[in-house]
Amino acid sequence: MAHVSDLIASDIDQYLHQHERKSLLRFITCGSVDDGKSTLIGRLLYDSKMLFEDQLAAVESDSKKWGTQGGEIDFALLVDGLAAEREQGITIDVAYRFFSTDKRKFIVADTPGHEQYTRNMITGASTADVAVILIDARRGVLTQTRRHSYLVSLIGIRKVVLAINKMDLMAYSESVFRQIEDDYRKFAKQIGLDDITAMPLSALRGDNMLAPSEHMAWYHGPTLMGYLETVDLDETHRQAGAFRLPVQWVNRPNLDFRGFAGTIASGSVRPGERIRAQPSGRESKVARIVSADGDLEVAVAGQSITLTLEDEIDISRGDVISAATAPAEVADQFEATIVWMADEPMLPGRPYLLKLGTRTVNATITEPKYKVNVNTMEHLAAKKLDLNEIGVCNVSIDRTLAFDAYSANRETGGFILIDRMSNHTVGAGMLHFALRRAHNIHLQHVDVDKAARERQKGQKAAVLWLTGLSGAGKSTIANLVEKKLHALGKHSYLLDGDNVRHGLNRDLGFTEADRVENVRRVAEVARLMVDAGLIVITAFISPFRAERAMARGLVSGGEFVEVHVDTPLEVAETRDVKGLYRKARRGELANFTGIDSPYEAPENPELRVNTVDATPEECAARVIERMQELGLLS
Repeated sequence: MAHVSDLIASDIDQYLHQHERKSLLRFITCGSVDDGKSTLIGRLLYDSKMLFEDQLAAVESDSKKWGTQGGEIDFALLVDGLAAEREQGITIDVAYRFFSTDKRKFIVADTPGHEQYTRNMITGASTADVAVILIDARRGVLTQTRRHSYLVSLIGIRKVVLAINKMDLMAYSESVFRQIEDDYRKFAKQIGLDDITAMPLSALRGDNMLAPSEHMAWYHGPTLMGYLETVDLDETHRQAGAFRLPVQWVNRPNLDFRGFAGTIASGSVRPGERIRAQPSGRESKVARIVSADGDLEVAVAGQSITLTLEDEIDISRGDVISAATAPAEVADQFEATIVWMADEPMLPGRPYLLKLGTRTVNATITEPKYKVNVNTMEHLAAKKLDLNEIGVCNVSIDRTLAFDAYSANRETGGFILIDRMSNHTVGAGMLHFALRRAHNIHLQHVDVDKAARERQKGQKAAVLWLTGLSGAGKSTIANLVEKKLHALGKHSYLLDGDNVRHGLNRDLGFTEADRVENVRRVAEVARLMVDAGLIVITAFISPFRAERAMARGLVSGGEFVEVHVDTPLEVAETRDVKGLYRKARRGELANFTGIDSPYEAPENPELRVNTVDATPEECAARVIERMQELGLLS
């Protein structure tokens, strides 16, 4: 390395022991384009002697090729690693760098300044303790400054360094610094940021970076490195909170030991303290705190431990062990802020996976109450959320979860949304509070259940879900199937796409969001009919796999039979009885499946029929035959 301390040279074991015990600060840099974020981080790396000789040689060479400092070292090149970043002089991806000083270890994230990279900035900010918000002294507080400050506040970062950079280009003027500081503090107060340390810098020249600048004797605050080395860590705040342990796994190495392992999200715990398992609500006392180093007398936030309890209570992965005196909330419906991170929009009613702590559940999201213009803070009406948009929505999940408001606990109040089909992370969310109806609405016990209704009817309940393009023959086949079931003495009901839109779904159009809601409502009705012991037949285009998967998930395994009426587009279009394809081709009918809206064919349906090679009567007979093969018809 460029610098090797005397301690490393003389006693490497002692150095490693001291390094191990250093605290770790995570911080981000954010601001407008060309404010000097990458230069600031590069300067910190350079001045903290955290560069190898070959890295120095490489950056000196790259500075001559890509640099903007007339042959001098361009510190930004130490961070901007992508070729596109170097060519354009901007940061695109989140760049993480590690460095350390004698007092502390650091992980810094250099986040993009452009609006289209909002999701990248949220990613970098999600684990940070401090935000360093840069302002170009020549330009003052900009729209980008306000936008990033709002995102910092949203993500829950409490400590902000207002780094007013490039003071060398403003003759190190105190009046310029004070004016920018005043402007920023007025805005920050509106969004709840109050722990702000303002400092004048020149990252390129090193002013107030590691040592006080001789050019700004009027400034008496800390240097940037001095602040970063001494600021209180978020760990202190987490350790002062109520005890929360999301259970990662149940540790059962033998018959005599059963413990609950995980990383403490907040608070502390001691043997003998009373805890509550959530969402079940059962209580017990801590018997032991087991760690890799043996039993502990106390464990605090950030430690990975295994708890054993005095009583045998049912706790599983995904549950949360809380302090009995200050338990988490439990609910299945919430209000939340959602940051959308996927190219495909967030559609109300579409099912997603929600991961909160160690628990993953099924979730649906309502139409946004509003989305936020992150440049003006204005609340705007919205039907969906597109890439990088932020909105406030209600979220419903399929079981109760233990949680805290994100403002109180980032670990137990923050979640991600995952696409059920691709398994990609598509959004990040921050819980606000449980909806009142989550506490007021409960499942009512009934004595006559589905099994009793099936026995009365002498049949097994099921959903026959026919999907395919318009004109594929779904309704014709569905009608024939119901006639055959009726002839067999079975109790059934046919839900047809066009018929349902005359009543239940008359308020819905044909946008992607409306199609999702159309299928969601039909699936819920089908679930109720299955609970009534009926065989339900649906004939809907239902173009998206995610919604068909949601419908399948609403009923018990084996009760859902997906039938793909696999008629090619060119054939379906020749059967255009309603003239819909002709209108779509002329541009008179938007969002028509197969023309300007996609149809996602089933990958593994229980049955595939083709009305090109078989008559509707033969297809209907094959459906009945398949139901018999699956044990749904005797």
